Amino acid sequence: MVDYEVKGRAAVLTIRRPEARNAINGEVAAAMEAAVDRLEEDPEVWVGIVTGEGPVFSAGADLKAIAAGQAAALQTARGGFAGITRRDRIKPLIAAVDGPALAGGCEIVLSCDLVVASTNASFGVPEVKRSLVAAAGGLFRLPRALPQAIAMELVLTGDPIPAARAHELGMVNQLVEPGQALPASLALAERISANAPLAVRESRGIVKEALTSDDETLWQRTGEAMARLVRTEDFAEGPRAFIEKRPAAWKGR
Repeated sequence: MVDYEVKGRAAVLTIRRPEARNAINGEVAAAMEAAVDRLEEDPEVWVGIVTGEGPVFSAGADLKAIAAGQAAALQTARGGFAGITRRDRIKPLIAAVDGPALAGGCEIVLSCDLVVASTNASFGVPEVKRSLVAAAGGLFRLPRALPQAIAMELVLTGDPIPAARAHELGMVNQLVEPGQALPASLALAERISANAPLAVRESRGIVKEALTSDDETLWQRTGEAMARLVRTEDFAEGPRAFIEKRPAAWKGR
């Protein structure tokens, strides 16, 4: 249900349920949580990429599974919906989107750190059309990714936004041609992986916390991050590589 493939320093997590528009059922949620576990635990993998097989990234929750009384299985203990939307993690995650990401599918995208989307992609939270709410983070993450008025429009109308517009508004980092979302995501992962992995993780954590914490807390977090980094081998390697005019050989420790 979720393939895990390592490409260099990146792991590609692919939802493989194209016959159901990559809708999330219990098997997908459990498999995604296991894949994120593997990503977080593998010291040789520094960046993750989430994508979906076929023309749809994900249509969100499998309504047939919900109708069959299996709604609870779509959540995992640590990951929440789809095994990922509430997951506490340290490694960067890129969403490679080459088709519609709707409802819970959009919320999976919003749980990632970066978004690469093709012009075939679109994003939406149509839950209100079914007397539901976007309960996997969409109602508060969408206003962080888009201007509040635009986010409010998407939430209240349930209508999607095309990737080109999402790119203009800053929700999408890179807009690419159809079929190029995954290759472009791998290239982005390679750029990230050229940097010291521990510094990347510390920096990511502070940027994420900047959305909800005050400056005093963030000054403290920044100081703590620097104190941890100065005790690592990579901290010594950075200046040494600069002086010796060679690429740094990061070890992640």
